[in-house]
Amino acid sequence: MVAPAHGRRFLFSRDSLLMATLALAVAGAAVGSALLPAGVTVLGATLSGAMIGGQIGALAGSYIDQSLLGGSGQSSARGGPRLDDLHVTASTEGAAVPRLIGRARLGGQVIWASPLEEEILKNSSGGGKGGSSGGSTRSYRYYANFAVALCEGTITSIGRVWADGKELDLTQLTWRLYTGTETQAQDDLLVAHVGADQAPAYRGTAYIVFERMLLESYGNRLPQLSFEVFRAVDPFEQSVRAVVMIPGSGEFVYATTPVTRRVGPGQSETENAHTLQGHTDWHLSLDQLASTLPNVGAVSLVVSWFGTDLRASHCQVRPAVDNRNKSTEPLSWSVAGLTRSSAPLISHHDGRPAYGGTPSDQTVIAAIQDLKARGHKVTLNPFILMDVPEDNARPNPYDPDGPQPAYPWRGRITVHPAPALEGTPDKTGAAASQIAAFVGTAARHHFSIAGQQVIYAGPAEWSFRRMILHYAHLAAAAGGVDGFILCSELRGLTQARASASGYPFVDALIALAADVRAILGPATKITYGADWSEYFGHHPQDGSGDIFFHLDPLWASPNIDAIGIDAYWPLADWRDGRDHADWHAGHRVLHDLSYLKSNLVGGEGYDWYYASDADRDLQIRTPITDGHADKPWVFRFKDIRSWWQNAHFDRPGGIESATPTAWIPQSKPFWLTEIGCPAIDKSANQPNVFVDPKSTESARPYFSTGIRDDLMQRLYLQALTEGLDPTHPG
Repeated sequence: MVAPAHGRRFLFSRDSLLMATLALAVAGAAVGSALLPAGVTVLGATLSGAMIGGQIGALAGSYIDQSLLGGSGQSSARGGPRLDDLHVTASTEGAAVPRLIGRARLGGQVIWASPLEEEILKNSSGGGKGGSSGGSTRSYRYYANFAVALCEGTITSIGRVWADGKELDLTQLTWRLYTGTETQAQDDLLVAHVGADQAPAYRGTAYIVFERMLLESYGNRLPQLSFEVFRAVDPFEQSVRAVVMIPGSGEFVYATTPVTRRVGPGQSETENAHTLQGHTDWHLSLDQLASTLPNVGAVSLVVSWFGTDLRASHCQVRPAVDNRNKSTEPLSWSVAGLTRSSAPLISHHDGRPAYGGTPSDQTVIAAIQDLKARGHKVTLNPFILMDVPEDNARPNPYDPDGPQPAYPWRGRITVHPAPALEGTPDKTGAAASQIAAFVGTAARHHFSIAGQQVIYAGPAEWSFRRMILHYAHLAAAAGGVDGFILCSELRGLTQARASASGYPFVDALIALAADVRAILGPATKITYGADWSEYFGHHPQDGSGDIFFHLDPLWASPNIDAIGIDAYWPLADWRDGRDHADWHAGHRVLHDLSYLKSNLVGGEGYDWYYASDADRDLQIRTPITDGHADKPWVFRFKDIRSWWQNAHFDRPGGIESATPTAWIPQSKPFWLTEIGCPAIDKSANQPNVFVDPKSTESARPYFSTGIRDDLMQRLYLQALTEGLDPTHPG
């Protein structure tokens, strides 16, 4: 195709264009050889008469050629490299069309292409000295329209694309993907070129169409393309209806517009666009979510502040930045009234920030609004990450002889010293005072909303209440949310007592739930994300025999809508080889969905437990029984059905109370606020651990070799989804 804006294509062959030049060059060489001396020195080089005559003749011939092609004696046109043939070679005849399962990098085959489109660029220049003559240059650009078949059948999506081995920036191209359905429509570009009656839809074949791809970077030819292609292997992706959106830290990770940081004079780098596949990381993530998990309707958006100490009385909860000197545009970082210059700085590990900074408030609002615009229900999930560096000298509530562990789990925040240790304030008023310092005194009336900003005018504290109330108001500024989580997994706080049976942090959560309800209204569902080892009760291992359903006052609160559980339950007890209990019980492979699902209502935490690490090594399993009231479900953290169906009775000193707790059986649903396991060998044995080199919590699952295992992660998720979702057909 010729681009008419810059002229038309000439119908001369390259040979005819050079004819006058070659002819006069030969004639000039002959004349020069006869008339000029044998050797003439020019600029230090000795030239023969034939050489000089040939050059003069060639110059004259070139002038004639240009004149024949439309030039004049007053100007000349000089042309750049140009293609002879604008046709594109199609795919290899008879090449096999691959089938894909899972994820793979595929080469594809060109299945349609139009002739190359030529664009002639003509640049005119002024006359020479005195303006008596002028000239122009002509250059050529070539564009390709073509389609590439990827594989047979329906795919989920594509990821990265490579051209001649280098990743292709898809944001700079016009392209359309057809996923290979049996109902896919014809592509408009093909229809425009060959007509609606001739353009195939390639139904049953996944393919991609590129429109006007500039070929300049590839030597004016189609590059060798390869594609990262995804295809679901079973209907599991269709059954996922809710996800947790992380990382939760990163100053602009949730920004819906591109943000850059200045790195030098006239230089900038991106803050939130780290692939060549789309607009921002946020938009690309949501687009991939829509294509991979098409039935997701609810998103839990995690937003993190940072805890500074495992001692409740010393722990501040505050936003932070990863770089004090960063300059960004068009957005500047701001959270809870702090700017980059006034915010705390995240600690460093191995010369780098240990975490990304707290997401800027305006990006959280934008993310909430974008999720809602895409049709998702949104739950806002305030989260605490512990910023306790390796070189700290802070007293450890769990160990009087050592400092606090580096980057620990938030569930370890507790009173100091911790319960069961000598000198602990547990069961005394001093525990209530320590927890009160953590909770803080920020009140609902200390906050106001101005446009999309949350203004705080309360005590100068960075406390738990300030974080939760800030995000409740931010959610209101965003237009409201469907759900709100009062943080999660604060087990060391919920299980600390101010008296024999008083739990002050539980009381604080109840008060916060009432405040959040007043801010967000009755339509917003509110819960607390309890750890799987916390939600069902407190069983202190202090020899007292006490059993308390310590969270029941919270679960029974009229401002709590669901029992939230971060459910990281063990669904396997697998070992290498054949000499282990589950093999002898008849199970032959770990990657067996029925085996994993059977352990939702069986196995560890339901039928039996390990009394010690030594027992685990030897697989000495102690049955879960109840010798007092014949209610083994009280000790089964997996037995959520019995927990839900029955009244609860505390057991101070091991003796069951005569009256039940405030929990009303079957009154509220469960929310599994988090589920999952690492993509690592045998992670179903211990799904709650993770590998993080900077953290003292870093660990492999029991008996894991540490090798990657994506199938294990997938099957674990599938087992919980199919086994616990009452709406799932399985």
